[in-house]
Amino acid sequence: MSKQFPGVIALDRVDFHVTAGEIVGLVGENGAGKSTLMKILAGIHRADSGTITIDGVPVVMHGPADAARLGIGIIHQELEVIDTIDVAGNVFLGREPHLAGPLRILDRRRMEADTERHLARIGVRISPRAILGRLPTAQQQFVAIARALSMDARLLVLDEPTASLGTSEAERLFAVLHDLRSAGTAIVYISHRLKEIESLADRAVVLRDGRNAGLLHRGDLTRDRLVQLMVGRAGESAPGAHVAREPSAWTAADAARLHVDRVRTRRYPAAEASLTVHRGEVLGVAGLIGAGRSELAETICGVAPRVSGRVLLDGQPLAIESPRDAIRAGICLVPEDRRGRGLVTGMSVRENITLPALASYARLGVVRRSAEARTANEVVTMLTVKTPSIEATAATLSGGNQQKVVLGKWLALRPRVMIVDEPTQGVDVGAKAEIHRLIRRLADEGTAVLMISSDLEEIVAESDRVAVMHEGRITGLLDRARCTPESIMQLAIA
Repeated sequence: MSKQFPGVIALDRVDFHVTAGEIVGLVGENGAGKSTLMKILAGIHRADSGTITIDGVPVVMHGPADAARLGIGIIHQELEVIDTIDVAGNVFLGREPHLAGPLRILDRRRMEADTERHLARIGVRISPRAILGRLPTAQQQFVAIARALSMDARLLVLDEPTASLGTSEAERLFAVLHDLRSAGTAIVYISHRLKEIESLADRAVVLRDGRNAGLLHRGDLTRDRLVQLMVGRAGESAPGAHVAREPSAWTAADAARLHVDRVRTRRYPAAEASLTVHRGEVLGVAGLIGAGRSELAETICGVAPRVSGRVLLDGQPLAIESPRDAIRAGICLVPEDRRGRGLVTGMSVRENITLPALASYARLGVVRRSAEARTANEVVTMLTVKTPSIEATAATLSGGNQQKVVLGKWLALRPRVMIVDEPTQGVDVGAKAEIHRLIRRLADEGTAVLMISSDLEEIVAESDRVAVMHEGRITGLLDRARCTPESIMQLAIA
């Protein structure tokens, strides 16, 4: 397969195959071509050259409907769902069952019963009538998985399926994949979580810069070998490269910068949450899906209303009624949903980077593009954002580079508090290490960082202390000496 976009060679004669009853891992850095290859297989893109064969027969796909007809089900990294309709409508979108008769009345009873059955198969209880946009990201992910399962796909492609899932949800998904493999389904599993590739895959195909970089069979599948093939060097992106500060290292200068005092969120109005983040500290926030971590972050930043409680910055209570109030106070939020809430995907990289401080680039009401360009180029260079130019549309960037743009747009504001929600979700090992270095540099410069993550390895490696949440409450605070995946999980299920 070969595919070229303006200014970018996405795929350069890539070969790939998968057999029935096999799980093949597809790995590579952001921009390596993984998603492009799968979008060609899904009928979303047309290759410039190359062939697709199924059971030895060449096929041509003119759109996603052809892929579905051929038994190909794909769960994309950026969920292809419709927020405004219910769960059952999303599961059977375009394949809705109808009652017999000339009126072709929608068979809602069958849709809802079948939706419940597919969700139960992956161990999830969600009402088929729930509006999708009102569900947490993790539950939306399960709905997308249920939709693929409902198609009885012969080939199932999953692109970063656990990015929004907690440990127990991910384990349930893995069990489902093992069952599907035993039943003869061919599975392509794309993930930057290399431990998942090690434990799941029968083989792993590695792409680098749009080309085949290597193939590893089960016995050779190790994290170091994968990293070496992905980035051409071994071990540099291993977590924990920085030295987190021990509690004894805090000084008088490290006074409490952000203090959350008995805050109640709209999601958990009966539960109080209190925590403190010091200057120069990375406080990790862990918990299972639905623990209320994102809701607390959004409440602190004025995205969601606060039921009760106080937020103090440098000891002074804040009146935050909107995100604008939080930004003016120096509190910035990098949301979990980078495409939906962190970027304006139709705008350029330059416009996204300068958007939060747009007034500072204007003179007499006219935005000076030359000033914008200087800042954007500095951020792109500093964060090594891979983009053809700063005028490229944000939607055309890979997931990791989009995340760098979301982080970079706040740097010029020199935030006093940075809240990052799943900062490396769906990001490759190289970009993940760069984002971790950026977070640590912000802390070293005095910023208080609140880092929410479902990746326990990331939480343990990158945090100075860890706060664990359960149903809207802080169930425990762990210092470095006591911070292990086991201790976190004990508090998370309290």
